[in-house]
Order: sequence, then structure tokens, then C-alpha cells
Amino acid sequence: MKVRALVVLGLVMATLFGTGTAAQAFSAAFFPAQNSGNRGANVTAIQYLLVQHGASITVDGAFGPATNSAVAAFQRGAGLDDDGIVGPNTWAKLVTTVRNGSTGSAVKAVQYLLNAKRGAGLTVDGDFGSGTESAVRTFQSHAGISSDGVVGPDTWKNLVWHYEYLDFSANLCDQDPDGNGNANWASSDAVAQLETATRGFTGNGKVPVGDSGFEHGGDIPGHASHEAGLDIDIWPIRTDSAQCTAGRITWQSSTYDRAATRELVKAVRAAAPGHIKLVYFNDPVLISEGLTSSYDNHDNHLHIRYCEVGHPNALHKC
Repeated sequence: MKVRALVVLGLVMATLFGTGTAAQAFSAAFFPAQNSGNRGANVTAIQYLLVQHGASITVDGAFGPATNSAVAAFQRGAGLDDDGIVGPNTWAKLVTTVRNGSTGSAVKAVQYLLNAKRGAGLTVDGDFGSGTESAVRTFQSHAGISSDGVVGPDTWKNLVWHYEYLDFSANLCDQDPDGNGNANWASSDAVAQLETATRGFTGNGKVPVGDSGFEHGGDIPGHASHEAGLDIDIWPIRTDSAQCTAGRITWQSSTYDRAATRELVKAVRAAAPGHIKLVYFNDPVLISEGLTSSYDNHDNHLHIRYCEVGHPNALHKC
């Protein structure tokens, strides 16, 4: 797979700025539930694991009808409720322990996740050799767990939970309104869902991203709710296409492009069906159209809150 250079940059920045120790960062790790409408590296891993268990599906990172059917079939075979939701119980049955010498699609899942979340630069070939073992050990040390090179249930959980760095080649530009530097990390589904929306956005110029979160979540100055990897701020679009180079505007500004901002919100919602909790932005027209919701201090940015089925935090539970 193509390894994103900005993931590596994000890792360097995380080291420079600091986001807490690995042990502290991973203390709340869990298997995030994925289901129909989700996108991202975790969905790709699920698809590879389903193939490992005999399913015949396309691995494309989008949780569509075919993946839903394959999950339900796997659940029935594993004695689970066939609801199509890959929650903790389904993850526990789906993951397969792999180590040096292992081959197959479960190894591809590990390699893909290490590339997406830690910029490992591995070839996703399903061959667990010395390079993959080294990357696994590096990740385990990063996560504060036993660095044995074996991907068992605990390593799977920490790897699946780990956040991902936004790809700014996806028609995005990086803004830093609150001085939080490297706060461009979010859950893999939030990242992929936003990137899918912005790649297809044809409005005036790129989409500016404010803050999302740190590599392992936790407190982020100026953003009380950006701790679960599912909240991302973007800025409204300007008629002069200068949203990435000029100052931030509000919905009341003369250069505010309501039509382009409307299309952006529609694209965000379309890229994550069933997984948008809310979009805060105080443009009364977009509110009247049911696209955004009003909230104090959201005149100059759009706050997207994604959600996951069964998330432990009620704010982010679909």
C-alpha cells in the first residue's frame, strides 16, 4: 500500500510535542465497533480477517452490504448474534494470533494497520517476516505492552484502537487555531470518512481542518470534547477560495460561500451514513435545512462529531 508521508511527520511531531506516555495513552484501549456505513483502516482489517475465515469479499475499506452479509454469516458460524456489527465479541472471534512465519490475510490486516496508524512502510503481502516482526515489536513498545513480536488479542486491541493521522493530500489543508500543533489524529473511521468527503468536494479550494485530537486522545486545550477521536473541526468555505491562506471567517462574513459550505456538509454526511452524530455550525440557513445545529462559539467553524455503535462514551454512541 502507499504509505503516507504525513503519517511519519505526525509521529515525529508527536514525539516533539508530547502526548502522554504510551502506557497512559493506551490504558483505555478497546475494540471500537464498526458496522454498515463505516470506512477506514479498521474496516479494511475486518475485511482481511473475514477473508482469513473463508469469506469472499472485496477488501476496499468501506463497510457496505457485502461486508455486512459476510459479518453476519461469520457471526452465525461463531455462535454470535448475526447483527452485522463488529463489536468486542465479534472482534474477539475474528482476530487470529499471528507471528513470524505466519501467512495469509490476517497478516495483511496487521501490516495494513501498522502502515496506516504508525507509518510502518510494510509491504502488505501476507507474509509475516522479520520486517513485520520488527514493526510489531516497535508498536508493542509504543503501546506499553509486552514486546514479543506476536500479534495476540491484546496487541490486536491496541492496534485497532490506535488513532490515525489525517492525510492532507485528501484536498485538505492544516490550520492550527489553538496552538495545538500536532492535533490532527482521530479514529480510523473518522479520518477515512472525512477524507472520503473532502476528496470528492469540488467547491472553492481545499478544506481547512482545525483541531481533531492527539495521537492517543486525552485532554486537548480549547476542546473539551475532542478526546475520543471522533470530533474534527473544519472551516467554512470562502468565495475567494482563500480559506487555507487567509483568516478564519464566520457565516456572516462577506466572503462566506454558503453554497460551497452546504455542499461540503452534504458530502460529509454522505460519506458516513448513520455515523454523523451532529455538525455544529451557526449558519441559520443550514440549520433550517437540517444540515447543522446551533451551538455557542461555532460561528467560524464546523464541528463534526462522528459516532460508533456501542461507543462507551454516550456523546459518541450512534
